[in-house]
Amino acid sequence: KEELVPAMGCTEPISLAYAAAQARETLGLMPQRVTLCVSPNIIKNVKSVIVPHTGSLRGIEAAAAAGIVAGDASRKLEVLSSVTSEQIRDIAAYLAQTPISVTPSDSGFIFDIQVRVEAEEHTALVRIERDQEGLLSKPYSPEEAPQHTDHKGLNVEDIVQFADSVQIADIAPILDRQIRCNKAIAEEGLRGDWGASIGRVLLHAYGCDVHNLAKAMAAAGSDARMSGCELPVVINSGSGNQGLTASLPVIVYAEHLGATAEQLYRALVVSNLITIHLKTGIGCLSAYCGATSAGCGAGAGITYLYGGKAREIAHTIVNAVAINSGMICDGAKASCAAKIASAVEAGLLG
Repeated sequence: KEELVPAMGCTEPISLAYAAAQARETLGLMPQRVTLCVSPNIIKNVKSVIVPHTGSLRGIEAAAAAGIVAGDASRKLEVLSSVTSEQIRDIAAYLAQTPISVTPSDSGFIFDIQVRVEAEEHTALVRIERDQEGLLSKPYSPEEAPQHTDHKGLNVEDIVQFADSVQIADIAPILDRQIRCNKAIAEEGLRGDWGASIGRVLLHAYGCDVHNLAKAMAAAGSDARMSGCELPVVINSGSGNQGLTASLPVIVYAEHLGATAEQLYRALVVSNLITIHLKTGIGCLSAYCGATSAGCGAGAGITYLYGGKAREIAHTIVNAVAINSGMICDGAKASCAAKIASAVEAGLLG
């Protein structure tokens, strides 16, 4: 429930747009100057990706401008979901005429976004403050951070036991949303001319057998998402690409095998929780490609569909990690779809 939440657009630019929308709301005026101070992982994952509902604008400045001009901060990671065509034109005009500076944060935090906006005699900094009066100005400390489930307690044996025994009514609403949203954007990725069209290339080059279709569907979802598609994705570990990778191959194999809805739900529990388990030690933002972990999760979920239990799933993970571990993240962009295809292949081979 904590991790599988909907988001529209690549998570890092949307996080930046969300912070910028909050800053504008706090200021109470349209900012005339914007200063962004963000951690290196945010720079890496925002600089090249297209921001949805902007007319194909990309990058850090575009994400901030979109949040300021048209963002609804109450929608959080769907902050740009209700942008109008008129607002898209306003975003481009605002970006062209407003000074927006970007500097790397030296705070040491892996995830750090600071947005300072100024207009007339007023300033606001998302922490949040207005006119240097702290509205929410407590410094970050791990002790006072929002408390979430301790993912470090996860292990393969317990994940499989949970998948075997969980009440379907407790998980169906979460997983139904994941199935619906992630299939929809993957199908759009195959239909449209998105990104590098990795999903369509795979099908054209290697055919439509289940092994290749599992890779192509996951890649196609990323094709669309990284290129500004305005459909939501249910994310995993803070990442839409990981949510797509952990779910779509399992869905494809479940359909191929004629699995029941219950069998699919339980296999998705395995794939999602294995992905979270592997990502816990790496962190939500890192120099490693998160698709590697999600590909392992997909392989684990497919193993479960074939009747595998903790032993077989553990060995699938070991094999998959041995193939693709160390794949570097060079930032969110169209090539993510190819990395996803590689990660799913590793999971299936594993």
